[in-house]
Amino acid sequence: MSALIEVKSLRYRFPDGTQALAGVDFRLDPGENVALFGANGSGKTTFVLHLIGLLHGEGEVAVCGLPVVKENLTEVRRRVGLVFQDADDQLFMPTVIEDVCFGPLNLGVSEHQALEDARAALARVGMTDATRKAPYHLSAGEKKRVALAGVLAMDPEILVLDEPTTFLDPPGQRELLGLLRELPQPKLIVTHDTAFAAALCGRAVFFEKGTVAAEGSVEEIIRTRRWNPRRSDEPPEQL
Repeated sequence: MSALIEVKSLRYRFPDGTQALAGVDFRLDPGENVALFGANGSGKTTFVLHLIGLLHGEGEVAVCGLPVVKENLTEVRRRVGLVFQDADDQLFMPTVIEDVCFGPLNLGVSEHQALEDARAALARVGMTDATRKAPYHLSAGEKKRVALAGVLAMDPEILVLDEPTTFLDPPGQRELLGLLRELPQPKLIVTHDTAFAAALCGRAVFFEKGTVAAEGSVEEIIRTRRWNPRRSDEPPEQL
């Protein structure tokens, strides 16, 4: 089975000399949902930014068989949809429909097709009625849905979500979880929320000091690494 994401010996050092990644190996196979655990500063977000070529370190990174290099970045960024932790970092156009159209237009599709793709994506996340609203008028949960719609409009093969439950109350978390369960794409979930991860992901990797220090089921990582920094207000089976 060909990997959707394959990373070998990935190293990255920040300009100030800090070693952010110190030899990461990782593989995502079709059909997998994987949680990325680890303390702040352990390398999780630095790692996912390499998947779309926003950072470039030493080692090998491939997405759907394509090396993540300059000449492949447009196609790589179409295949990997990244939803940022703070939706306000992703929503910047005057209206919701313009925001969701931005990605397809940036990929070179026609305005007509971009509108069709955007409307379909908004329908997928239950935000059809918000097309003409200004993003800053939306709730945190609605912003998260619109940010996800902006990614889905580009028809990605893989979804990457950075701390998706940030700013969401328990009902908002449950709504997002239900939506993500319905989406067919394999997912990488960068999170501290073990309950959310356990309800969605079949595997977890634990980042520590820029390396993958452990991997296994979510429950195994919680137990063996004593990792439970923040849980949602309800146990995984109720999310």
